[in-house]
Amino acid sequence: MHMKTGSFKQAPLFPALPDDVFKAWLDSKQHGAMIGAKAQIDPKVSGKFSIWDDYATGETLEIDPIKHRIVQSWRDNSTDWPEGHYSKIILEFVQDKSKPNHTRLRFWHSGVPAEHAKDIAEGWKDYYWQPMQAYFAAK
Repeated sequence: MHMKTGSFKQAPLFPALPDDVFKAWLDSKQHGAMIGAKAQIDPKVSGKFSIWDDYATGETLEIDPIKHRIVQSWRDNSTDWPEGHYSKIILEFVQDKSKPNHTRLRFWHSGVPAEHAKDIAEGWKDYYWQPMQAYFAAK
């Protein structure tokens, strides 16, 4: 069965250094604090993660601490995603060129079932980027 999928890019800005945002993403306690929800993350390649009591689950496929790059498989368990289907997220935390001490996240999400792509894209903004901006601004 061939499923239509969508993909999108986003580039939120955070008031923190790339290393700090990168490390927080892989740390269960900090990740949970950033988004205001429960997060369980095994911070290694092939480590599993679960966010918001299994709303989103997946596995870390790649971690590059030098380039501040993380690749993860990702699935939304709250909707009618096909059984066993995982999308892919790529995160690159880079020093913003125009603002010192700020991180630009280069974010790609691919393989999202087409009918969910728009909602998922909005969800990243509402449930991740905005709370993360507030979290790092308060530090």
